[in-house]
Amino acid sequence: MLLTVSGPPGSGKSTTAELLADAFDLDHISGGDIFRQLADERGYTPLEFNKLAEENDQIDRDLDRRLREIAVEEDDLVLESRLAGWLAGDHADFRFWLDAPPAVRGERIGEREDKDPARATEETQAREASEAQRYEEYYGVDIRDLTIYDLSVNTARWEPDAVLDMLVTAVEEYDATGDEGQATVPLEYDI
Repeated sequence: MLLTVSGPPGSGKSTTAELLADAFDLDHISGGDIFRQLADERGYTPLEFNKLAEENDQIDRDLDRRLREIAVEEDDLVLESRLAGWLAGDHADFRFWLDAPPAVRGERIGEREDKDPARATEETQAREASEAQRYEEYYGVDIRDLTIYDLSVNTARWEPDAVLDMLVTAVEEYDATGDEGQATVPLEYDI
């Protein structure tokens, strides 16, 4: 089973993906962790690395290519990244989108990174705009198009365990006979 968890920074993707992987005894791979690791290895903050990626498309393409390969080749996995639902395409059994208002996400990021929430919100919004522009330019993907997702959840409304319960229920109650109306996502990106 391949589950994808996507959403903007601070939406609860990592927390939810880890809990979801534990709930179904699946591996968990985080695109954000890979991106932050690459930034750290090169001596950049994630925002600085994002700026560098604006000038060097190979950074995004390498990360996205790896995530797409994982989605196509591996089973029993929760794949988490902003583009996971798009990159996994029809290989995903379920595609989840998590979101929360910018101030909530900024608060979460500020707490996680020990920085002022207002600054975290501002940096996060700049990062999102940069990424959205690159996704459109590189792959023709409008990250705001949520029609490919099976379920979209505003994580500001519920605690992590409640969000997990919703996703687990969606997976457990799935009826394959209703797939005729499911959005399909091609994997024909030039990654």
